[in-house]
Amino acid sequence: MLGNSERCIGCVIQLPKRTNSMSETIALERKLKLKFFNQETLIKGKPAQVECVEIGGQSFAITKGPLTMVRLEDEWYEDVNDPSAVIDALKERSRVNPDILTFWQRVPEIKPKYPYYMEWESLAVLPIKSFDYWWHKQVKGTTRNMIRKSQKMGVEVRQVAFDDDFVRGMTDIFNETPVRQGKSFWHYGKNFETVKRQFSRFLFREETIGAYYQGELIGFAMVADAGRYAVIGQFISKLKHRDKATNNAMMDKTVEVCEKRQLPYLIYTTWIDSSLVDFKRHSGFQEMRVPRYFVPLTRKGKLALKLGLHRGWKATLPDRIKRPLKKLRKSWHGFRGE
Repeated sequence: MLGNSERCIGCVIQLPKRTNSMSETIALERKLKLKFFNQETLIKGKPAQVECVEIGGQSFAITKGPLTMVRLEDEWYEDVNDPSAVIDALKERSRVNPDILTFWQRVPEIKPKYPYYMEWESLAVLPIKSFDYWWHKQVKGTTRNMIRKSQKMGVEVRQVAFDDDFVRGMTDIFNETPVRQGKSFWHYGKNFETVKRQFSRFLFREETIGAYYQGELIGFAMVADAGRYAVIGQFISKLKHRDKATNNAMMDKTVEVCEKRQLPYLIYTTWIDSSLVDFKRHSGFQEMRVPRYFVPLTRKGKLALKLGLHRGWKATLPDRIKRPLKKLRKSWHGFRGE
């Protein structure tokens, strides 16, 4: 979950005293002033300082590595207002000399509308007409039975306040195991103060849902309102209570909350081949592909795009190599007893 930025002074438009043509006036008005600052965020669950630049009142995060990439900091929650003006500003007046600007069209805008190089971004999306429609038409009987089972076993799921009791429950869940889904778990080992500080940053746009069994928090979800859809930020439950179908019960409540807030879509991150895909599919999610654009700003960026290196070296590996590596990682964690 990327951090929300402390906004700097926005766009400065310099109007000329006299111009020779309307085109010159428009060109001058489109020149955007850049403001640079550092923003604290979480990268793989750990605090980090990310360099950002504000262009036209919007904050863009700068990621440095073999390639310097720029993207809208809160791209789940806002669109790039004027891509061509941002591109011009980064090319002409940027001290960081970025190689590639990347941005996407948010759900439900799936038809490409910009002329830049594009690839499809695959998301897990649940269209929400109503809770009743989801219950009867979008999930199968097996999923409904799991939810009923959870209720019969005494699991209570409700919207809750982000208070100290809730944070203590979160901390307990995070420290249950160092490995989840075959990977080292980012939030394992965090104490109460760290969890409270890191997860209270976006409460202004989040709904908090808790699953309780005999007074114990055994699962929770944090669902953010992105205006045209909801985004699941955290969705986790205790492994020792997996027999109680906690996740199914929490998804049931999440859909109910989306209906109340009149949010027509619920997004559960990406649609990739993982252990979560089956759960997403059984919960009514479907794959929705949205356009992601990559705009090269330097020769290096153009070369990287041509060679397919703009998504990082991991993305260049074929599935026949990725799958064995994932199995090896999972076996390694099992061997270590994690």
